[in-house]
Order: sequence, then C-alpha cells, then structure tokens
Amino acid sequence: MSRQLIIIAKSNVNLSHLGTSSSDSQEKDDFIGLLATQDIQIQPLFEKEQIQPIKTVSLESDIEPPDFSKYYKVIAPDEKLEELVAQFRNSSVVEDAYIKPAPELAKLAVEPKTDVTIQATPDLSFRQGYLNAAPAGIDARHAWNFPGGKGNGINIVDIEGAWRFSHEDLRENQGGVIAGTPSSDLGWRNHGTAVIGEISGDENGVGVTGISPNAKIHAISVFGQNQTSSNAILQAANALGAGDIILIELHAPGPRFNFQDRPDQKGYIAMEWWKDDFEAIRFATAKGIIVVGAAGNGSEDLDDPIYENRFNRSQRDSGAILVGAGAPPPGTHGSDHGPDRSRLPFSNYGSIVDTQAWGREVTTTGYSDLQSGVNEDSWYTDRFSGTSSASPIVVGTIACLQGIVKARGQSPLTPIRVRNMLRNSGSPQQDAQTRPKTQRIGNRPDLKQLINMIQ
Repeated sequence: MSRQLIIIAKSNVNLSHLGTSSSDSQEKDDFIGLLATQDIQIQPLFEKEQIQPIKTVSLESDIEPPDFSKYYKVIAPDEKLEELVAQFRNSSVVEDAYIKPAPELAKLAVEPKTDVTIQATPDLSFRQGYLNAAPAGIDARHAWNFPGGKGNGINIVDIEGAWRFSHEDLRENQGGVIAGTPSSDLGWRNHGTAVIGEISGDENGVGVTGISPNAKIHAISVFGQNQTSSNAILQAANALGAGDIILIELHAPGPRFNFQDRPDQKGYIAMEWWKDDFEAIRFATAKGIIVVGAAGNGSEDLDDPIYENRFNRSQRDSGAILVGAGAPPPGTHGSDHGPDRSRLPFSNYGSIVDTQAWGREVTTTGYSDLQSGVNEDSWYTDRFSGTSSASPIVVGTIACLQGIVKARGQSPLTPIRVRNMLRNSGSPQQDAQTRPKTQRIGNRPDLKQLINMIQ
C-alpha cells in the first residue's frame, strides 16, 4: 500500500459533479483548474454501494450519520502529494486535506524456525496462559461454563491484510474473506492467521483453542482496487449488527516523526487519529457494533499535544475500545518482560487506552516458531506480540460476554457499556521500573468479574 492524499469537501459541495452545471461557482472552477493543471484526478474514498445503506440504518446513539460522500482521494504521484495538500487546503470548496500514511500491522517480528516439525500436532492449549484465571489470564475457561460463553451467535470481522483459513485449527465457524483482496505476502498472512487463532482456534484437542471458538469470524482486507482502511471499516459496519465486533489490527506512522515509515515503529499510532477512519468507526459504534482497535506500537503518549486532542474523548469520541500491550507473567515460555501487566516498552499509552492484554508470548496459529513444516496449515507460534496480539484477546473476551448476554435473551451490550465495564474491572496495571502505571494501558480483562457485572 502507498500513502494517500485525502480531501474533505465542504458541506453541500459535490466534487464528483464539478463542471457539469452552468451554475458552478468561480471557486469550483478554480478547483477544476487545479486538477487540470496538475493532471490529477479525484475519486470518492468510500464506495457508493457502502454509503447507500446508511440512509436506512437506525442508529442506536443520537449522532447524525456521517456524510461519507464528502471524502475523496486524490490520484496523483507520491512525489506530488506534499505540494498538492497545501494547494487543496487553500481551496474554498475543501474543508480539509491531509496525507495519510499506509497502515501497517501493529506487530513485532517473529523469527520462524524450520526444525520443529511434528508428525501430529499435539494439544498446545496448556501454553495459552492468557486463557487462565486472573490475574495471569482473562479466565476464558470460566466463561465457557455459561450458555453462550464461547461466543455463540456473535459475528466478528478482522480488518487487516491476509489469512490462512485452510489452517488445520481454523476450520470451524470461519466466514472467510468478505471484502478486499488478501495480500500474497507471508508476513501479512501469518499475522492474520495468528489473530484468528487467538479468537477462534477450533476446540478440537489439536493445537490451540480460541477464546471464543463458537463466534463466527470474517475478514476484510485493506488491499484491493480502491480499498482503504476506512472503507474496510465501513464495509464491516454494513455487514454486522448490534452486539457484533470489528477488530482493527492496524496502526500507522503519526506526526511524531512526520508520518515517516520506520522499522522500529516508533511514533506509530491508532488509526482513529485520521478523520476518515474516525468517522467510519463512529458510524459502526453508533450502530451498536463494538469496535476494538490496537492502540499502536509507537511508544507514544497519546495525550501529548502533538496529537491535537484527537485522542481526547472530551473533544471527540469514536466509541471504540483501544487496547494496549501489557507484559505476561514473568517466566511465561521462559521469558521475563517485566512485572505482570506492566506496560511493555513499545506500547502506546494515555487516557484513551481502555484495557490491556498480553503483548508478548502469545501462543496461536501461524508463524512456525513453535511448530513448522512444509505445510503452513500446521504452523504455530509461541511468540506472537504487539498491540496486535493484545487486541484479539480483548475481542475474544467481549465475544464471550456478548454470547452469554445473547443466550439469556437480553439486548446486546452497547459499545460504551462494554468499554466502561473493561475500564472499571479486571486485574490492575502494574508499575515497571521505568514504565509507571501512570502511563495508562488499563487493566487486563477478567471474565469472571465481567460476567458478575451482567448478572
């Protein structure tokens, strides 16, 4: 993926139809002239077929449906974008213009191995410490004792780039890719496979067991013709209903280092900072859909003034749940990443971060460092990491909770209620030597506490 120049038209200005009416103003003529002079084109950012259903959607909150028709992307060479964004900002028919970096996976590197082939995959669930009782884990096994407690009846959409749905441990309750075109890149595919395994690995006595194995998992890729992260979010919102869940497994370079790609991901932030993603998320949560997003691996304080209050919920609130990365219990897989539930050095933090989960040592499908072989369908990892590994744990937690509510015949929990429940329960964040708990990533979810809150 490459950078995109996004422009937002002023209200009541349809940039797609400029020049088709004799009543077009001089301002519009100037805009057309800019396009012609620079030999560039614009096209709607959101697909028409995704915008059309919004007119008939009943929103659960009192917000006005966002006007997605005012968002456009500029088709232009990358080297022209800085020059163009300044010119578009000066146009009297443009409300705002910004360059959006390409989203990336909120992951840390996992080194594959080629010498751990096993004839038959054993049960690896004993390595999934995040399933265990609190405070070490989220106590998924407690939830499984309740009707619906394995995520029954809940639909989830994972937004990223690629997946291995043929994996031996991902055969049940998989809805496949419903929009976008999966990348052929192994890194993207391993990542998506690992995420899905955490949430919905089959309960079959082989490999891993997902937190909510009975939830139905779907996927939307951010790759493909005219596809963007915000369009993927809107596609997911249109495919789901109240109580279902969207997972955004992406982050992107923020303003700290002038939106530049970096191998260390320093300065990378949550996707809702960009206006198009924010509006798509806000629409989804207004429909009653739970949106969970990675807070990002940029080591950033999201309360810093550099972020222009876009992470300040008293100024604007997408309704999403942002997830930070906490250390697993020392000794997990023979490693020590600091005190249990302390902020991992790479994790973003701040008042907007709602909850945390394991950001290291996550056992799941894919990558091949735990079990490898010639067939990707039997690959497993012990080392999935990042806010990318933390966020699916929270998604699985919510799916278990919503499944229990649904089995009781009750209305689904709203996005704001779920968020507040996560913030007001769980195993508390701990201090690390240079990373005090005042650098907020929130508490680790505890399903026993959460279930008690809905009794």
